[in-house]
Amino acid sequence: MNDMINVRKVRIIDAEGENRGVVTIEEALDLAAESGLDLVEISPNVDPPVCKVMDYGKFKYEAQKKKNEAKKKQKIIEIKEIKMRPNIDQHDYDVKMRAINRFLEDGDKVKVTLRFRGREMAHQDLGLQLLDKVRNDLEEVAKVEQLPKLEGRQMIMVVAPR
Repeated sequence: MNDMINVRKVRIIDAEGENRGVVTIEEALDLAAESGLDLVEISPNVDPPVCKVMDYGKFKYEAQKKKNEAKKKQKIIEIKEIKMRPNIDQHDYDVKMRAINRFLEDGDKVKVTLRFRGREMAHQDLGLQLLDKVRNDLEEVAKVEQLPKLEGRQMIMVVAPR
């Protein structure tokens, strides 16, 4: 910007957006000072570099506004967790499935955790069957991101919305 540009010749674009051609850096700085604006280097990697006469403060402000607007429109994906037991009752299973469907509709990932206690560890196949049932029930609305995996006394599966 302005005096920090250290090349001899630049291609200049004036405040109205018209190409003024290749001029020396002194002429470009004089033109910017005449109009009361700044000389900003737009494309430094071309030969000669392209500079534009503009209000730098306003340019920075507009860029910040665009950045904040883009940030506002982002959807942050959260991971919600649903905990179950291998011998879950049908009604409790239905309630958990409604919660999972609601989370998926909101665009969040769901971590289904199946907790084994005591002698249930001997029947891990029942846990796998339950997680397969969950996967089959969610087939239309979700895809399995992480297949069922045993970690200690818990079996974990992660599903994400389609």
